[in-house]
Amino acid sequence: MKKGEWIDREMLGAFESDGTNAHRLCTIDNGWAERFGDDVLISFRSDAARDRLASELTEWSKSAGFQCNRVFGRFLPRKNEERETPKLLSGNETESLQTIVTENQFKFGIDFGAGYSAGLFIDQRENRRFVGQLKPKRVLNCFAYTCSFSVAAAAAGAKTMNVDLSKKSLERGRHNFSLNSLSTDGHQFVADDVRPVLRRLARRGEKFDMIILDPPTFSRTKGGAAFHVEKDFEDLIASALEVADRDGKVLLSTNCETLNEQGLERMARYSLKLSRRSGAFHRQPPPADFPPGAAAKTAWVTLH
Repeated sequence: MKKGEWIDREMLGAFESDGTNAHRLCTIDNGWAERFGDDVLISFRSDAARDRLASELTEWSKSAGFQCNRVFGRFLPRKNEERETPKLLSGNETESLQTIVTENQFKFGIDFGAGYSAGLFIDQRENRRFVGQLKPKRVLNCFAYTCSFSVAAAAAGAKTMNVDLSKKSLERGRHNFSLNSLSTDGHQFVADDVRPVLRRLARRGEKFDMIILDPPTFSRTKGGAAFHVEKDFEDLIASALEVADRDGKVLLSTNCETLNEQGLERMARYSLKLSRRSGAFHRQPPPADFPPGAAAKTAWVTLH
């Protein structure tokens, strides 16, 4: 996709054939539009970007034959603490803010009223597909949010440990398991900071054949300590390597604008050197509905 282009009818049809109705529709310099089922979320850095996307959405919906139910708007602030819940721009005000979307046949709960993020990071679609293809046995999902990676893993037969500071997010994760008729037996949902959890797991000698590391750019622990991805990701990778099994796979991912995939790889290589391990790197194909550089930066490490 080129920046400023809306997906065409062919791509829209391909998504629906795959059982996917949550995806990017268009990306411009100061914003983007994303589909969540019959609803559309416009994320914008300026009023001009919001108005342009809303206007073009109307035209695109007619030409693509897409029946748009509601349109939500979400301002993209420079600082995390300025994030706000999406606001309804058009559509029925009395309708529930909770809905269900599909991705590669899996169902995920969406809640436009739960906070800044609606419940599914759609730029991770290809990485979730890869998880299902690999069929891991035991997955550690760090910063699990609503556990979408774990749904893909559990459906392929894995047992998962989901770690996130937010109990509410983990409850939504349990709900996502339920939506897909997956039992939560044998799966753990741990409401805690990832770093002390990794230390405890290492002391107990626990091992995982897949680890998902997709931390926020900035966050605070329960004790108030700050986590900055540019400064702290390296230590996080090193800690994760201590509980990674031989031949295990680790997903490294970030939305930090100042950290690219080469930077991720440099951090991982340094952590591998410290832990006296070696690994090979690869990336999944970028999602077709995102222009170059617009999706999360990701890299998989296969340990040797």
